[in-house]
Amino acid sequence: MIEIVNPGPLASIQDLGRTGLRSIGVGSSGAMDARALRIANRMIGNDDAAAGIEFTYGDFEILFTESVDIAISGAAVEMFIDDGAIPRWWAQTVHAGQRLKAGFSESGMRIYLAVGGGIDVPVVMGARATDLKGGFGGLDGRMLRPGDRLHARRPRLGTEIEGTGLGRAHYLHLFAKGAQERVLRFVPAAEWDDYDDANQRLFMETDWTVSFDSNRNGSRLEGPELVPMHRRELLSHGILPGTIQLPPSGQPVVQLQEANTCGGYPKLGAVIAADLHRIAQVPLGETVRFQAVTLDEARAADAVEEHRIRAVARRGIPPAPGAFMRRPNE
Repeated sequence: MIEIVNPGPLASIQDLGRTGLRSIGVGSSGAMDARALRIANRMIGNDDAAAGIEFTYGDFEILFTESVDIAISGAAVEMFIDDGAIPRWWAQTVHAGQRLKAGFSESGMRIYLAVGGGIDVPVVMGARATDLKGGFGGLDGRMLRPGDRLHARRPRLGTEIEGTGLGRAHYLHLFAKGAQERVLRFVPAAEWDDYDDANQRLFMETDWTVSFDSNRNGSRLEGPELVPMHRRELLSHGILPGTIQLPPSGQPVVQLQEANTCGGYPKLGAVIAADLHRIAQVPLGETVRFQAVTLDEARAADAVEEHRIRAVARRGIPPAPGAFMRRPNE
């Protein structure tokens, strides 16, 4: 059993979300940084879609009341098991009475905890993900609170994990460096041509600030006002996580995991799937920039991203020069 001592600013149970239900008004929900959750799951032998806990900004504490395999991924945050510090992107077996504690995030926004077999909560409409807006899924459709108790579906899998990380070489292969991590590639959408060249350049050359009004529904951006060549009324139409809408304020909104299933604002484009983890990890008050790509380029980037994620399991997180890695019985 896992007891939530302190959930931090916002914690919820998430998996990879729901599919095929947008036509009846049910959005996807699920992990904001699906890549981080998938990798954490792979590090302890889980299915990619196993439910874990998504923490926002860290500052949480968990008590384990039984032995269980765990993995931590996502934002850079100082973490401890009891009094021992652990690295980022780390997996090990913990035992009854041990505690996992996290400080406040140093870089990034969301941290993921995967446990053996995934968090055991009911499947609702095809997923265990919490839809906070709709109030269903996860644990009673709500954020986690102090005192909540959760079960792992398969606490242990074979040999105890004494401690293993991604390794420096593999880590550098997966993650962009510096400013590139804040560049969001997008495919222009239906209303992109409603904006003249000057406004299109302005959109792509601006460092947009992530507003403090942002949440799991969408990332609201602050910067110069974008003005169309002519304004028109649109009927509501389908939208997905990654859709970049432009409300009358002229300030873009990037729809995220709990986005509405439809909306009537003009669409500038869609952030490619390979970059959705980037916007999920940009802290409030920091900036992003956009780069237009073709549909073929987006598909190629998505294929590369998928290959990198799958390599974590397929290659067994292999050691490499400079890698920080240790496995039991080796």
